[in-house]
Amino acid sequence: MNGESGITKRVLAGALLAAFVAFFMPANAAAQGDKTIIGAGSSFINPLFSKIFYDYNIKTGIQVNYQSIGSGGGVKALTDKTVDFGASDAPLNAEQAIKIGVPVLHIPQASSAVVITYNLPGIATNINLSPDVIADIFLGKIKKWNNARIKSLNKGVALPALPILIAHRSDGSGTTNIFTNYLDKISGTWHGKVGTGSAVNWPAGLGGKGNEGVAGLVKQIPGGIGYVELVYALNNKMRFAQVRNKKGKFILPSIASVTAAGNVNLPADARAFITDTEAADGYPISGFTWVIIYKEQNYKQRSPAKAAQLLKLLWYNIHEGQQFTAALYYAPLSTSALAVAEKILKSATYNGQPILK
Repeated sequence: MNGESGITKRVLAGALLAAFVAFFMPANAAAQGDKTIIGAGSSFINPLFSKIFYDYNIKTGIQVNYQSIGSGGGVKALTDKTVDFGASDAPLNAEQAIKIGVPVLHIPQASSAVVITYNLPGIATNINLSPDVIADIFLGKIKKWNNARIKSLNKGVALPALPILIAHRSDGSGTTNIFTNYLDKISGTWHGKVGTGSAVNWPAGLGGKGNEGVAGLVKQIPGGIGYVELVYALNNKMRFAQVRNKKGKFILPSIASVTAAGNVNLPADARAFITDTEAADGYPISGFTWVIIYKEQNYKQRSPAKAAQLLKLLWYNIHEGQQFTAALYYAPLSTSALAVAEKILKSATYNGQPILK
């Protein structure tokens, strides 16, 4: 990568292009109905969406107005029927599903990783961490970097006798949801004591808002450890760990290893976390972002044309739109995930009849 030029310029370019289109579109664009699609939700996926939606607008004339307000906000907006689609880094939970009250579809869009970043002066290699060690660090049980269990995973590495300072998110986030879902799967103690969700009661550490807050704490204090999105870590040249996966391999998070994590047998509704993946070469702290829509599209006086435009956009996202993933450090949909996503989109209906043929 070339300093700050890599992803930063691409993300800014995508965002500026999307903003340019939005600024110069007619004031009554919302009234143009079938020419405007409105979405809201995940901030994690926003750089990719900005690029895809700008490209789609150039090719089709369809304006996509996406509001990056967080996964929870996207789900609420969809529940309130103020958007055409929501985007979330976690599938609907039971409470959210009850509030919506009718069947919805989850369509995976892309995936990325949550990485474990750390500040160990003088160590230039990517250290190895195992599931049990990760869990006990974040439970506050392992307190120093030269702990025998960490040393056994990193033979030949001069681990310092520094105290471990844990940094975690203080705000609700999809990143936390993915990370705690992983911890919940690999640690019975974590499952019983903390659980999983976009916000949890952390047993140890200091809270920081957003990726930048966690990264700031880790960077400022030697011995710091935290979790951030892969794209953020790469952009900010942060060191991160290789994690031992279910097959016993130490895997460095990358586009290839995240794509591999999702290339497993997914349920027909795609509502599955891919943490602790069965894939031999998969990075185990990976996750999808989903677009969520109503299965039956005839609601709130929506026209057949409007429903068709939404489905065509989402079909574009999972096909042509995947070309933009790698440049922005997202993993494209695996073969398995793409096949499931196609079937889900084809199940969407208008007056009970399939929209996509």
